[in-house]
Amino acid sequence: MVAKKTTKKSVNASVKKTVKKVAVAKPAAAKVILTKKAAEKITELAAKDGKKGYGLKLYVFPGGCSGFQYGLDFEKAQADTDIVFEQHGVKLFVDKESMEFLKGTTIDYVDGLQGSGFKIENPNVQHSCGCGKSFC
Repeated sequence: MVAKKTTKKSVNASVKKTVKKVAVAKPAAAKVILTKKAAEKITELAAKDGKKGYGLKLYVFPGGCSGFQYGLDFEKAQADTDIVFEQHGVKLFVDKESMEFLKGTTIDYVDGLQGSGFKIENPNVQHSCGCGKSFC
């Protein structure tokens, strides 16, 4: 067996191929997106509750008819296990375990004839229940 000679040129070519592969990765898929409308509503609700400057904690917990539910709470500071996203002036805290279920999720706020509230669009959901409150 003949060993292939590794040259500086072949190493550089290999590195360039790797860098190109990394550059095409979609960063949005690895985070949770907060729309401007949702951020405005979060800021408004926090001020009403006397929690100005707090962030929003988004988490997943077992429950509901499909297996998991979303939770939303105001949080003053991040926990050790939280990943923090800041968008439109609002901090969003997501714990690492929940992040596995939430990658690429968008949180919006809708206000219409059918009602108003936060709408969570999660591309990872395989099935949800009729009430729309739980997923798997």
